[in-house]
Amino acid sequence: MKVIDYINQAKDTILSYEVLPPLKGKNINSLFQHLDPLMEFKPSFINVTYHRSEHVSKQQQDGSVERVEVRKRPGTVGICAAIMNHYQVDAVPHLICGGFTKRETEDALIDLNFLGIDNVLVLRGDAAKGDSEFVPMPNGNNYAIDLLRQADRLNKGLYLEEDILDGFKTNFCLGVAGYPEKHFEATSLEEDLGHLKAKVDAGAEYIVTQMFFDNAKYFDFVDRCRAAGIMVPIVPGLKPLTNKKQLSAIPRIFNVELPQDLVNAMNNSTTDEGCEKVGEEWLTYQSKELKKAGVPVLHYYTLGKPKIVYNAVSQVF
Repeated sequence: MKVIDYINQAKDTILSYEVLPPLKGKNINSLFQHLDPLMEFKPSFINVTYHRSEHVSKQQQDGSVERVEVRKRPGTVGICAAIMNHYQVDAVPHLICGGFTKRETEDALIDLNFLGIDNVLVLRGDAAKGDSEFVPMPNGNNYAIDLLRQADRLNKGLYLEEDILDGFKTNFCLGVAGYPEKHFEATSLEEDLGHLKAKVDAGAEYIVTQMFFDNAKYFDFVDRCRAAGIMVPIVPGLKPLTNKKQLSAIPRIFNVELPQDLVNAMNNSTTDEGCEKVGEEWLTYQSKELKKAGVPVLHYYTLGKPKIVYNAVSQVF
């Protein structure tokens, strides 16, 4: 079932999660153990992130150093199929530009369609590790809107091979990312909203936001989107803070501001357990306020801390 149909048919706020594929060498049971408690609340869908390959230096027997390409978290497509089979819930794979040629993208979309996956979250993805800026693959998509257009063309039965006539039309519901505090590469919120509107005009049916910790940022973002003519559902993405290191890391990496009350409460905590409790209480507060405001979905970035998400969700749903 499509994400947009879940949203349109719901009488109240629905629930979704986002998970990471296990590290290479780990069994999928680690992911099931992560999700098992959270399934009590019957999420409508589960997002599965995609991670591009990176290059690492490995010393060879002759003493030389060779750059080797590795993918530390493979298996997004297979994990989506496993989640759907194991839990009978829809999975939403992320699809990124980085590390994919257009032909590989088309093949991935065909595989997803064969598996009965109805939804794709389309992202540009991060720059390769060690690179200062994003560089697309040769014959790859440069921006999320290019990837979105390719997926939308496949929905229309248009394949890269021009000799494929009357090609099967896929039927993906396409989502994209939005940034309440703007993407770090954008020069202004207005510029960033222009890019977002272009993605919606190109076929995106819903938006999932970057994490934020001040609900006012989300509400202002929605207002700005509506004023710009962006009328699709805007799903708030929520992540719990869990330790003091994140007070500096998250604003630096994700270009988000942390409310001073949250920072003070974290700094006043003297134990790891105390920090996690602060994060849980803040996540619960955000969730309750957003649900009361009638947001379409509460989307939780679980990312290794399912217990905190469980405790917060149990107080909201």
